[in-house]
Amino acid sequence: MSSAMADGRRADSERRRKRVVAAIKNATKDSTSISVSAIARQAGVDRTFLYRHRDLLALVHAAELEPAGNDPGGASPVSLASLQVDLANAHARNTRLVSRVQQLEGRLSELMGEQTWRESGLGAPTDIEELQRTITRLEQRNVELSSKLEDRDGELEAARAANRELTRVINSAPHSRS
Repeated sequence: MSSAMADGRRADSERRRKRVVAAIKNATKDSTSISVSAIARQAGVDRTFLYRHRDLLALVHAAELEPAGNDPGGASPVSLASLQVDLANAHARNTRLVSRVQQLEGRLSELMGEQTWRESGLGAPTDIEELQRTITRLEQRNVELSSKLEDRDGELEAARAANRELTRVINSAPHSRS
């Protein structure tokens, strides 16, 4: 872009900016409705011009919040300070709500994950306590059976020893043949 064109664009932008500032002053002085659309219409610019120039947009919003200059009662029921307090309270509430939503989303995700895990069949069975009781009973039964098996092994060993003794006695006695 040539220098002359750039200078022309800057000059046009500056003229528009001046018209916007004048429109804001007139609307404030006349106590007319102040909004982005109204100021853009009065200044003869597009609303996007105001949104591209954040400083002008801030001026429009500040003028919206200012109490009217021709307030017949002498005091506006809504002041800039009260609106700022309301805005701060709204921001604080918004922060709390965002935090609560995140907490609820986390809990929902956790519950959905657990449900999906159970439904997939990959998770632990739901009757864990019953399985634990069964394991305990089986372990006790195993101990009882092991004890009985040791007793029977002892009895079998005693019977074998007695059988060997009898066999030796029979084999060592003189054989009488009739």
